[in-house]
Parts: sequence; C-alpha cells; structure tokens
Amino acid sequence: MSNEHAHAGLEYRGLHQIQGPLIFVPGVTGVGFDEFAEVISPAGTVLHGRVLEIQENLAVVEVLEGTAELSVEQTSVRFLGHALQIPVTREMLGRVFDALGRPLDGGPPPLAEQLRDVNGEPINPVRRDYPRDSIQTGISTIDGMNTLVRGQKLPIFSGSGLPHNQVAAQIVRQATLPGTGEEFAVVFAAIGVNHDVAEFFQTSFQQSGTFRNAVLFLNLADDPSVERLVTPRAALTFAEFLAFDLGMHVLVILTDMTNYCEALREVATAKGEVPSRKGYPGYLYSDLASIYERAGRIKDRVGSITQIPILTMPNDDITHPIPDLTGYITEGQIVLSRDLHGRGIYPPIDVLPSLSRLMEDGIGRGRTRDDHSPLASQLYAAYARVREVQQLASIIGTEELSEINRRYLQFAEHFERQFVAQDMYENRDFAGTLDLGWQALGPLPDSELTRLSRDLIKQHRGTPAASTVPGASPPPGADADPHP
Repeated sequence: MSNEHAHAGLEYRGLHQIQGPLIFVPGVTGVGFDEFAEVISPAGTVLHGRVLEIQENLAVVEVLEGTAELSVEQTSVRFLGHALQIPVTREMLGRVFDALGRPLDGGPPPLAEQLRDVNGEPINPVRRDYPRDSIQTGISTIDGMNTLVRGQKLPIFSGSGLPHNQVAAQIVRQATLPGTGEEFAVVFAAIGVNHDVAEFFQTSFQQSGTFRNAVLFLNLADDPSVERLVTPRAALTFAEFLAFDLGMHVLVILTDMTNYCEALREVATAKGEVPSRKGYPGYLYSDLASIYERAGRIKDRVGSITQIPILTMPNDDITHPIPDLTGYITEGQIVLSRDLHGRGIYPPIDVLPSLSRLMEDGIGRGRTRDDHSPLASQLYAAYARVREVQQLASIIGTEELSEINRRYLQFAEHFERQFVAQDMYENRDFAGTLDLGWQALGPLPDSELTRLSRDLIKQHRGTPAASTVPGASPPPGADADPHP
C-alpha cells in the first residue's frame, strides 16, 4: 500500500475490500463524509465515487458506475476535497443527461456557468415563503379537487401496472401558470426506469414541443443502482439554479422514488447497517426529507420549486414504509386506483384518499374562481356518499334503494365518466374543469347540495329544471324524501 500526491488530491493505491457497490480504502487521512472521489480501475478507466463513511483510517466509498472492473490490488482512489458537483447552465434545457450531468442525447457537454454541489444549499426556514398560486396541470381531478400550488410537494402514489408514467408525461406537456407571463420550466428525473419507459418520455416531450423548457435526468434500470441515489439530487440542483438564480418557476417530477429507496436499502445492506422496517435503513425518513424539502419558495426570490415525486407502492400497500414516510413529509398525495383503471377510466385518480393540503391557499377569487372551494367540497362529499350507497346496494340490491340513493349512483356515473375521465392529450383549463364539476352534480337535487350556497347554485344551475345533464334521468318531484 502506498500513497502519493496527485494534482487533484491525495491518491491511494490498493483496497482493503470490495463489497457490492462499495470499496474500502485503508490508510486514509483528512477525508470527509460525502467527499467526491475518482476511482482508477486496473485498465485505467476513471470511475466516480463518494465517501459514505469513515471508520478510523478506513474510508467506505460508493462507486457510482459499479465495481465490476475493479480489483483489490490494482485499483487507485483519488479524493478531490469536495462533494459531487454537476454543471449548471440555462443551455441544459431541452437536453438529456445522466446523474453526473453527462449528455445522453449525443450532444456536446454543456458549457457550464458554474459547478454546483448536488446536495444543494440548505434553505433557512426563516427565509422560506409560504406556497401560494396554483399550477394548472390540465387534469381535472388534480386542478379541481387537489390543486397543485407553487412551492408544494405533492406525490403520486401508484402501483405496478398503473399509468403513472402517462400521467407524469401529461403533466409535463400541459403544466402552465395561468394568467402570468412568468417563465416556467420542468425538470424530470427518471430513476431506474426501463428503456421503453425512457423512450416514451423522450418521445412524448419532443412531440409536444415542451422539451425546449424541460430537462431530463435519466437513470436506466440497467445502469448501476448506486447512480439512483444521485439522480434526484442532480435534478434538484439544476432546478435550484433555474429557480433561485434565473427566477423561473420549476416543476420537478421524480419517478420512481421506490427505485431510489431500493438502491438506498442495497447500499445500507452492503455497509452492514442494522435494518429497520422492511429492511430499509433507519434513516430512510431523513434521507427522503433531504430530497423533498428542497421544494419551496424563498422570500425576495422570484422563482419556486414544486415537486411531484411518483412512487409505486409495493403490493398497493399505502402503509408500506416508502409511501408512509413520504406522506409525513409532503403536503398531501394523489392516489391512483386499480379499480378505476380496471374499468377503463384514465387518469385513474381516486379523489377520496387524495389530498392537497395547500389547495385552499392557491384557489378562489382572483386565483381560479370563487366557486372552486365549495364545489370541490361538494363533489368530495357526494362521492363519499356514493361509496356508502354502493356498499348498501351490494347488500340489498339496486332495486331496493331509495330514489335519492339511485340519484347518487347516477351522479357517480357522470362524475367518473365526465369529470375524472379525460383523454391523455386533453388539456382542460380551470374554468372548464369547474364547469364539468357542476355538470356532474346534475342528477342531484338542490336539497342535496349542502356545501354550496343558494347564490352559487342559482348562478351555476339556474332553475331546478336545469339541474340535470343531457342523458341523465329527469329528477322526480322536488318533494321527494331526500333520505332512504
């Protein structure tokens, strides 16, 4: 074992051990946690790593490209004295990069204005500004009932085989800031995705023309899993540059965070750490928080970062550690339904377990429309009643239901087929979404609309005779008992 000074830092020759994606470098001094390293293979290939742990004079280094090329005797490690950095420049918009900021689209490397630490700059909580103002996604179930607010983190909880990739691509194509001339950009991080999924995203963005204001950080399923730990951080570092240096409003989409957590578990196991729930490390919560909390707004800065992390719940289990801990950190969730998907409804967003905790701060008069909040509340309450009626019908049969309960089943049909369901390329504005919400309420008499004021009902429904939508059964007499 020998060490010598190289121009980029101290170089150590020979390893103590190779274990999975980790190498153990002996005799190390003056090296810090998360420091970036260059790992030189016996063939002379330069790989990249970062320090995960210092044990007395032994450094544990995570090799991003994997350790297949390395040997214990003939591998050298050079520590660079700083954390992993990526280039950032406005010219990166419209392009595709890997986790280290290297081009994957065949173009030249970006002429970087500067290099930025992928861990970002901690935001002083006192300097944080409260998220306000909505982002229009063009998807009714999000815009109408779970409105996304600039600076918010709103995850999508999905399951294997559900169309979360299509929903993510639709949001990228359609997301806008209605009524403003402010600059808007999308940063998309694909973590551990298959080649066909990566091709779908790139093709979708290019065909829609939105790619000029978007950037894609891509980590494929056959890339080393350790790179997955860097991919969301690289994407957020570039987003912070766009938002807080260039004053842009940035939407960051991270998919699939479950792949990220699996990679975290793999590295923790290789380090020999004591596992916690489901084998994940005990610091899973704080690690996820270090990613999600990079969303937000800063006082006296124009830009904002809004996050939509997408994760597939193993076995559709919302109590699994990944969605469970994510829900504690973020401000709500959008939940995809296997039942709606099975019935051919796209996007299959289940509005009952879905929630946007900041919705009320981004909607209403002067932002969307003054009827937005009460209408969303009424739709939610009516759809919750539908679930009760469906359970009752499964016991006694539809024929035995009261007239008002049959009306609720009619409402469910209109709500799911007209409001929830929309084409993958259908872009609805806020006004169109709210109008569809009023139409969906058509089968219900005014007496059931307890969350809406008389003035709003009169304004949007007119006379009681106008309270049905085309194709709905005409309402029975207004004197009918509204309860079973």
